[in-house]
Amino acid sequence: MKLRVQLQCKNLHEYLRELNPEILDRLYNHPATCLAVYRELPSLAKNYVMRMLFLDQPLPQAAVALWVQKTSQRDHDDCVSVLTGLRLWHSQHLQGGLQGYILNPVFKENLGTALLGGGAQWADEGSSLGPDRHARDVESLDRYAMERWEVILQFMVGSPSAVSQDLAQLLIQAGLMRSEAGEAPYITSAGFQFLLLDTASQLWYFTLQYLKTAQSRGMDLVEILSFLFQLSFSTLGRDYSVEGMSESLLTFLQHLREFGLVFQRKRKSRRYYPTRLAITLAAGVTTSSASTSSTNITSVPGTKDAGFIVVETNYRLYAYTDSELQIALVALFSEMLYRFPNVVVAQLTRESVQQAIANGITAQQIIHFLRTRAHPVLLTQTPALPPTITDQIRLWELERDRLQFTEGVLYNQFLSQADFEVLRDRAQGLGCLVWQDVAHRVMVVTSQGHSEVKRFWKRQRSHI
Repeated sequence: MKLRVQLQCKNLHEYLRELNPEILDRLYNHPATCLAVYRELPSLAKNYVMRMLFLDQPLPQAAVALWVQKTSQRDHDDCVSVLTGLRLWHSQHLQGGLQGYILNPVFKENLGTALLGGGAQWADEGSSLGPDRHARDVESLDRYAMERWEVILQFMVGSPSAVSQDLAQLLIQAGLMRSEAGEAPYITSAGFQFLLLDTASQLWYFTLQYLKTAQSRGMDLVEILSFLFQLSFSTLGRDYSVEGMSESLLTFLQHLREFGLVFQRKRKSRRYYPTRLAITLAAGVTTSSASTSSTNITSVPGTKDAGFIVVETNYRLYAYTDSELQIALVALFSEMLYRFPNVVVAQLTRESVQQAIANGITAQQIIHFLRTRAHPVLLTQTPALPPTITDQIRLWELERDRLQFTEGVLYNQFLSQADFEVLRDRAQGLGCLVWQDVAHRVMVVTSQGHSEVKRFWKRQRSHI
């Protein structure tokens, strides 16, 4: 049976708290990182940081606890946990044996720089290169970003898309696709859950998987993370220069270009344009699980994820869309019948649903997809999907899962009941007995246990 994985999507702080403390401290050397981390703090934690930003002496922990009412003690404890886990403040002994809190000095200095101004320029603007004859406006950047991102999603659902070998390998390492010897990669259960996420959460999850492999690629994790945070404070529609970038960052820039996070007209171009996807990326996601994440796509021009599916009780499915990606998604679990300029007709069949289930997609995920993409006409009725459809999809899953196939070796034609029982007991003792029929003296053992059972039987026969 296929292994079904629940996709877990961490937010920014969850990711940072898992980093090595040395890496985290190095990250705070960059004002953009400090501002991005501060921006995502809970409102009470932001209040704590601002109260301590201009203090040079530690504050007693008891005094900090008085900043909230007793009824809000749990919120206070959560803030202490977040600020400590992110190493934004440290515990310090005070005179008299009391414990106090003091902000991380590196974080404090660079957050102050980010909020008050000063310091080195975060990114080299392209104005030093002169006017760009091939300048891109915001609308074209939005269109380019979604086109590039949808190429990746279309590749995941099996549509012919040109993606690099490096990117395909990353999808496999992330568990979103699986590749077996001699076969093209195909989507997994986690991959289908990934497609149900909104675009911002998809990008953040995908970026986290990329960051996991950064050091194995010979990249400096702190350098590329800092660059990502800098991008999040860029101005949409403005160009920036690549002058002064290290080879590692230039390689990273090409990967971001493939993901649709930056536009660069040519690989050797000296300027690049951050897209809306890059600017909103550092906000991460607000939920920790794909199963509870919103399925409404981020409001980026060019996306087509509104309700467009109508399902009838005769298992006919009408998808009112011209998006190649959405059509490919529907084809994952249905049989395509007809295609017209603005609508696709498909049929939910036992074979199509069970093939999707064989690839790791669950019945509940199919139902969730149909429900969240339901046409506004369907949403006027309760329930939105016909119960006969949802029940049948679940039954098709149960029908496939009620049997579990195990390879084995059949033993039969025993001369006596005693011979059968001796061999059966030996197989049970080895833990390799799969099935037995005492009345007909038949049993099945696993392929791995067959050689040991066979040797035992030869020794047993030699003593007779």
